Amino acid sequence: MSGLRFRRVAGVDEAGRGPLAGPVVVAAVILDPRRRIDGLADSKVLSEAQRDELAPLIRAHALAWSVVAVDIDEIERLNILGATLIGMERALRALQRPPVLALIDGNRLPKNLPCRARAIVDGDATEPSIGAASILAKTERDRIMRELDGTHPGYGFARHKGYSTPEHLGALERLGPCPIHRRGFEPVRRLLEPELF
Repeated sequence: MSGLRFRRVAGVDEAGRGPLAGPVVVAAVILDPRRRIDGLADSKVLSEAQRDELAPLIRAHALAWSVVAVDIDEIERLNILGATLIGMERALRALQRPPVLALIDGNRLPKNLPCRARAIVDGDATEPSIGAASILAKTERDRIMRELDGTHPGYGFARHKGYSTPEHLGALERLGPCPIHRRGFEPVRRLLEPELF
């Protein structure tokens, strides 16, 4: 593989598959091997401050990057796995430079990708480009959830980012679901359709 082709390997990862509310966000990153970024890792093992410091470095030093959000309507229509996979396809197609290979975190590959691809379980911990994508996806999703906290007050989205914390579950019981809650996820569905439980 030539040096040019080597530099056009995209890492792909998502943030927000597990929460009860908000979009799933997917990022794709083609790192520049000539511009090393120290500290890249799975976003889950980094602090918020570390992620916020690394995200602008990734955007500034990468050969190409993209971030896409798949909203609640598509999550409801496709289910969370389908929404995540279509987000990965869109993130790769949105790159300013077309990749020749995509390294995708997880064990499933989307259909209709614009390039060859390989699924890597825990790739965000072993592949720097996937780690970079996980950081961009996580920081963007956190930003979106902070904004949604202002639109839908009382749930604490800015703090728990839509995950099923005791605070969030308590707010759900007290306030009921809001428009950004995922109606197919059990704690939300239980409130909407108690007769099924």
